Amino acid sequence: MRGAPRELRLGITPVFLDNDAEILTALRSALQEAAGQRVQFEQRRTYEEVTGMLLEGAIEAAWLCGYPFLQHRATLALMAVPLWHGKPMYQSYVIVREGDDAKSLADLRGGTHAFSDPNSNSGFLVTASDLALKGEKAEDFFRRTIFTYGHRNVVRAVADGLARSGSVDGYVWESLAALEPELAGRTRVVTRSEWLGFPPFCTRAGHLADPGVAALRKALLGLDRTEAGRHALGLLLLDGMTAGDVSLFDGIARRMRLLASLR
Repeated sequence: MRGAPRELRLGITPVFLDNDAEILTALRSALQEAAGQRVQFEQRRTYEEVTGMLLEGAIEAAWLCGYPFLQHRATLALMAVPLWHGKPMYQSYVIVREGDDAKSLADLRGGTHAFSDPNSNSGFLVTASDLALKGEKAEDFFRRTIFTYGHRNVVRAVADGLARSGSVDGYVWESLAALEPELAGRTRVVTRSEWLGFPPFCTRAGHLADPGVAALRKALLGLDRTEAGRHALGLLLLDGMTAGDVSLFDGIARRMRLLASLR
């Protein structure tokens, strides 16, 4: 068993967790209090960068997406999965600007579409696999595609008319609808995917028993049992964390196989 590091480094990305100082401060404080060690957030722009840091051992853990977790399934392990409305699940939405008369993905052909990250399930894979099922590729179906590297940025791009449509994390859109209704209200949901495994906290395979990782995992799973943890969860609009199981991500795995088989 390895000794505990002086600080626990947790990788995050604005693709999913925007750089909200109040939320980050509250979450860091809650985790530090419960783990009994300093927690340092290592933020990078993309899932690829954060996943790479985790695989290289530059960080102890990361809040990833189910898509990169499954891409590296042999070398990563689940630590915790957030609960939203009591379930470790969420959906992908396709959104348009309020007033747009689109009723389905098919109506969006020829427009500009905003994705969040090429390694995001809700911000890329779901829409790309839906198109693949129809024998289409995103780069051909849409006139232009852009990557915003943030789900909130996808909503902004659609709301401001920079893109006709966008693929966005349903949890993020619903959170914006509650916390920033003036932004989310300028967009409208056209399609919702099936329920899929919520973006998980991960570490490297074989490291769950490391003292630092074990302490961080215990802190994550116990967030709903401390005042500081409940405060952080409240800001995140989450209910808690569960240990989860890889089977939660079966739906994402099916979409990965679909996209791979039809490309």
